[in-house]
Amino acid sequence: MQYYYSRRIKMSFEDAVSKISQSLQQQGFSIVTTLDIKDALKQNIQIDFRNYKIIVACSPQLVYNAISIESHIGSMLPCNIVVQQHENGELEVSATNPMEALDNSLATTNLPNIAAMISNRIRTAIDDLHRQGEEPNHKEALPVYTQESDMFSSLQAEDH
Repeated sequence: MQYYYSRRIKMSFEDAVSKISQSLQQQGFSIVTTLDIKDALKQNIQIDFRNYKIIVACSPQLVYNAISIESHIGSMLPCNIVVQQHENGELEVSATNPMEALDNSLATTNLPNIAAMISNRIRTAIDDLHRQGEEPNHKEALPVYTQESDMFSSLQAEDH
């Protein structure tokens, strides 16, 4: 499995940034900030670079659940979603796959369940954006994990 999810889409760069932010919010993420890499490179090292933004997103409840189990997991949070326009003009939206980033030694905790929930929500946000593009028929290529509602219920039960 790849360490990231990715979809190529057909829309303007700014529309993609706006729509993925909205889609992430619909999935329960808060947008912490948006980093404009093109602008930062131009201002700091005078390099002209292609359109490239990193959207930093966080699901407060899931972050709380994760750091309650493993205090150092915060080094892997929040989630970064990349919107980039390649040199050939193609637009791509990508995000790290939390299931691949999670250390196997933590598999005995509920962290894999939380990572699966985050993965499902990110996948849904990216797929929803892809469906808004000009290509209504696309192959589902991203991994799907177990039922989030069952995992969330078990997490809440453990918190009490």
